[in-house]
Amino acid sequence: MTSTKQYSAIELEHDEQWLTIWFNQPQIRNPLTDAMRLELTEALEKVRDDRRIRGITLRGRGGIFCAGGDLKSFRALASGEASRDSILSMSTEIGDLLATVNTMPQALIAVVEGAAMAGGFGLACCADVVICQRSAKFAMTETAIGLSPAQIAPYAVQKLGYATARRLMVTAARFTGVEAHEYGFADFVAEDAERLQAEELSIRQSVLQCAPGAIADTKRLLHGLQSLDRQSVVEFAAVNFADRVESGEALEGISAFFDKRKPSWAAQQ
Repeated sequence: MTSTKQYSAIELEHDEQWLTIWFNQPQIRNPLTDAMRLELTEALEKVRDDRRIRGITLRGRGGIFCAGGDLKSFRALASGEASRDSILSMSTEIGDLLATVNTMPQALIAVVEGAAMAGGFGLACCADVVICQRSAKFAMTETAIGLSPAQIAPYAVQKLGYATARRLMVTAARFTGVEAHEYGFADFVAEDAERLQAEELSIRQSVLQCAPGAIADTKRLLHGLQSLDRQSVVEFAAVNFADRVESGEALEGISAFFDKRKPSWAAQQ
């Protein structure tokens, strides 16, 4: 990816085969403003089909991940100034963004410092791997302000499981990075920013040993399995596997195994 476009709400950082997307409105706690939603969607769609980008990290500037929805916008909507169509449109845009993040074919990491609240928590639920600081704060706060966690609900259930997600949504409970790990939300917990960086680097190195097409097809397989009956699952998985066997990556990977060498896509360590 060679785009040099400058954004206002996010910042892109390229490190060879890895893209870090920084949420860059720390003065207002990196909320899901209109600008942030539009820019993040655009940046992700630009690299969706680019296999040169092997992984993506989402992270917030200023030591905070994302404070959730833009409450100023919500206040305007709830005051009666907005039409029902505009309310539906705003919610749909958030849902479309979450779907985009959730279905990215690259490995996707969320590195959480400070807080990930409401929509920000939902955004992190769409990542393949979540790393957070022990001191990070989380909550699905929607019910506490008279809303429902409408668009983030399926991703919270996907990440936490039904029972835990239901309890946290209904009670708007706040919890820490340590509890986030206990609940299955955080895959790794770090003491400080230095350890966060080390954990992320370790995950990057693991991803860069894997075939990019195989990661993309594995994620497509996982997403496709969710709404199929048993026989359809068997057939869908068989087609997915056959596509992989016939791919150039499979031939290279299996040949490398028998030749006792690294495959061509594996980064040197």
